[in-house]
Amino acid sequence: MYYDFHVHSDFSSDSQAPMEAMIQEGIRLGLPGICFTEHMDLDFPGEKPVFLVDLPAYKKTFLNLKEKYQHQIQLFYGLELGLQPHLAKELPLLAASDSFDFLIGSAHIIDRLDPYCPEYFQGRSEQESYLRYFQVLLENLKTFSCFDTCGHIDYVVRYGPAKNKNYSYQAYREILDEILKVLIEKGIGLECNTAGFKYGLGHPNPTEEILLRYHELGGEILTLGSDGHAPKHLAYDFEKAGNLLKACGFRYYTIFKNRKPEFHKL
Repeated sequence: MYYDFHVHSDFSSDSQAPMEAMIQEGIRLGLPGICFTEHMDLDFPGEKPVFLVDLPAYKKTFLNLKEKYQHQIQLFYGLELGLQPHLAKELPLLAASDSFDFLIGSAHIIDRLDPYCPEYFQGRSEQESYLRYFQVLLENLKTFSCFDTCGHIDYVVRYGPAKNKNYSYQAYREILDEILKVLIEKGIGLECNTAGFKYGLGHPNPTEEILLRYHELGGEILTLGSDGHAPKHLAYDFEKAGNLLKACGFRYYTIFKNRKPEFHKL
């Protein structure tokens, strides 16, 4: 089994799973390790603050459980940073504020809207909505270098009117290639996020075509995460993902300790 490097617990606003329950499921599955990547979306739109992890409480619970389960599973301390271009000063400071093992950078908010909400798609075509997502993601990647891997780079497709029925790498090739090249130039990894299988897309985020293109361009830093918010989603379809990645030409995937990459055979 593989390390799962994208896991949430009830320290994230969209999860109700106790951290210990996630750990116990990881042990039951025989995972060598999991990394908690709790949501930290500064300036998330809305009247009430959400997706802001209580860092002191999170770290205290994590360290207690890491010690408790030290002989059964490896645990890693991380965050999923919500990227927005205007947070150019805040996010690097946050990234450097603690001894994290691993940081994901993800675009959840585009023009003050989350594609999770139908409002994001109102007033423009699905194609325009997807393209705008990629444009802002690219702007984020050019702005930030303070994280280790880019999360679910086609996140928007999960929630589109037709999801991935009309979506392909070829349809957005120019901007997707630019995104992948920026990641490679900056030494930032690409995530294979298996929640795409959970959402019924039949593919991970990003799709096989994009993963293959990343490999063709020379991309080597590849992380594997379930984006699990409940024990039943931990290491979701990892066997399928592992076979898919090997078919794309990858022989190794990456985990991080103290923000340093380690390569493990697929």
